[in-house]
Amino acid sequence: MVTRSEENYLKAIYHLGKQGTVAVSTNAIAEKIESKASSVTDMIKKLAEKNLANYVKYQGVTLTESGRLAAALVIRKHRLWEVFLVEKLNFTWDEVHDVAEQLEHIKSPKLVNELDALLGFPTHDPHGDPIPDKDGHYTPLKSVNILEVEPGNEGVLARVIDSSDVFLKYLNKNNLALGDTIKVLYFEPFDHSLTIETATKKMIISNAVAKNLFISQEL
Repeated sequence: MVTRSEENYLKAIYHLGKQGTVAVSTNAIAEKIESKASSVTDMIKKLAEKNLANYVKYQGVTLTESGRLAAALVIRKHRLWEVFLVEKLNFTWDEVHDVAEQLEHIKSPKLVNELDALLGFPTHDPHGDPIPDKDGHYTPLKSVNILEVEPGNEGVLARVIDSSDVFLKYLNKNNLALGDTIKVLYFEPFDHSLTIETATKKMIISNAVAKNLFISQEL
């Protein structure tokens, strides 16, 4: 049985290390989960003992196949619950993350699979992130960061990687939502900000905001 704390570590390594396949440092994990490096090392050793992680001192941590599956299934639950909260309980996309963080640790596979069916087998959560299937597989979303888009080109906002309530409220305030068409007008070399245009207005977004916006030019 994988504990709640272990699931949080597996999820962090999965996100930091490209589905757990690229080695990540204990310091990076500590920063991600807001813990001490010494505590991370202790936990990594426990995960290794359970054959969930591979740890080589000074080289970092990767996940085993079992570890990647366990992490993917936690992420699956998190993202399905986010869809449920938005579609069935009328939560807004800036309200769901913290609640889903609690619900993601429910152990019942039947509940999760029934939830998936109830929702019509969604492929993406309210923030545009792909939802793994019951075997931990998913098709990566074909999108690019808006900073990579040449001025004069446009695309559809498909994903935001910062799901914090403060960031999503910022997007709400500026009428930016998934599915919106965004045209890049100008890149400012001095501070790497962008001037963009939506269906309703033109605006300047900072580099910190732009880093979190991914658009699809194929939709």
